[in-house]
Amino acid sequence: MTESWSSSGLDVHLGWQPSTGRSGLAAAIRTAIREGRWQPGAAVPSTRALAHDLGVARGTVTRVYADLAAEGYLRTAQGAPTRVATAGSLPQSAPRQAPRDPAPRWDLRPGRPDLTAFPRQAWITATRRALLRTPAAAFGYESEAGAPELRDTLAAYLARARGVVADPARIVVCHGYSHAIAVLSRALSGMGVGEMAFENPSLGMYRSIAAAQGPRVVGVPVDEDGLEVSALDSPAVVVTPAHQYPTGVTLAPHRRTALTRWATESGAFVLEDDYDGEFRFDRQQVGALQALAPERVVYAGTASKTLAPALRLAWLVLPRTLVEPVRAAMAESGSRPAVLNQLALAELIDSGAYDQHVRRSRAEYRARRSRLLAALPDSVRPHGIAAGLHLLLMLPPGGPTETQALAACRRRALGIEGLDSHWMDAGRPGGLIVGYAATPKHAFAGAIQTLTDALAEITA
Repeated sequence: MTESWSSSGLDVHLGWQPSTGRSGLAAAIRTAIREGRWQPGAAVPSTRALAHDLGVARGTVTRVYADLAAEGYLRTAQGAPTRVATAGSLPQSAPRQAPRDPAPRWDLRPGRPDLTAFPRQAWITATRRALLRTPAAAFGYESEAGAPELRDTLAAYLARARGVVADPARIVVCHGYSHAIAVLSRALSGMGVGEMAFENPSLGMYRSIAAAQGPRVVGVPVDEDGLEVSALDSPAVVVTPAHQYPTGVTLAPHRRTALTRWATESGAFVLEDDYDGEFRFDRQQVGALQALAPERVVYAGTASKTLAPALRLAWLVLPRTLVEPVRAAMAESGSRPAVLNQLALAELIDSGAYDQHVRRSRAEYRARRSRLLAALPDSVRPHGIAAGLHLLLMLPPGGPTETQALAACRRRALGIEGLDSHWMDAGRPGGLIVGYAATPKHAFAGAIQTLTDALAEITA
């Protein structure tokens, strides 16, 4: 049967309301095509028939068809019916997956500050001041080194608070510490550094990031005095001298001297990861290693532990010979922290609010660490100095394994980490890395009780 073009020949349901006008009619036809009610290749009602059925002027339908043809939904040809040109199906999202690591009820995971203590009002004030004081040009495409205002502020703050020899021209602001170690590793690789040493144990994620940039990664033992400098034989090494992660020891004075002497005499580079240097509880903070050899030691700091990881703010204080290679690696990476966050942090530090927040946090974390130690059974042995946001618990020899301890914690919805994954070789002792900062203050007692219950189960 010949298809009639003078009448629709079929009923169509568009769900169109006359009050929505021409744009509403176009939207209704798009929806019909996307949902498959108007099939690809099928003829659509003629302009005359559809106008009659809908009670509108034919010119309205003609303009709608012309617009949809221009968008690719319809196909027109002289002397032939207008047809659907595309399947136009709605995009289908994949089924929502359950979180791979759902947030635990009780959070004693290390490396996380108390996010409920983030100084919201002070940050809002700092952001407002930054917006009012900063010229419009600052919000353009920033340099690879970061906002000059923050670099000036960091140079003064790091010299005052951490004893760093800091020149704003030698500071690079990065998009978090992961980004910092990536760009430094890339720069060193470009300079011919084919190997980087890491403390053993250390955080495997950062070892993987460094290795992905080219250098081979090797391990160097850590003992009660920190990194064993005599075992070093690489042109670059990454250390956590103020508070070794995860063992919690500090690099002893004679090792600090030996490490900087080794770097100076061998021409090697040292990356000092000062990830939680502001949080020393038993005495005044130990100054940065960088001050002993500013031309061989790269100082790395971050706001992730003092404020929040989501700010994605970290910084490198570089030896003179690394400034241009690192800036080039920054440009190549194409990643930079938001300039407004940089300016807000500068205002927060300059106003004194940052120091106030750090002092409040230090007092709170000191008290939490003391409460944790008081609650622990005699069967586990705390390891490390009184500092930072975590504590390493060594399990008794011949007693429960790390796997058993982690399983007991998981059964109680307790988030915690084990020591085993941090080793670079097998057969090392296990333990639990307890972060006492992440839990909100009101839930800390419950988290500690849950941990002690788990330990009681496996050591009974």
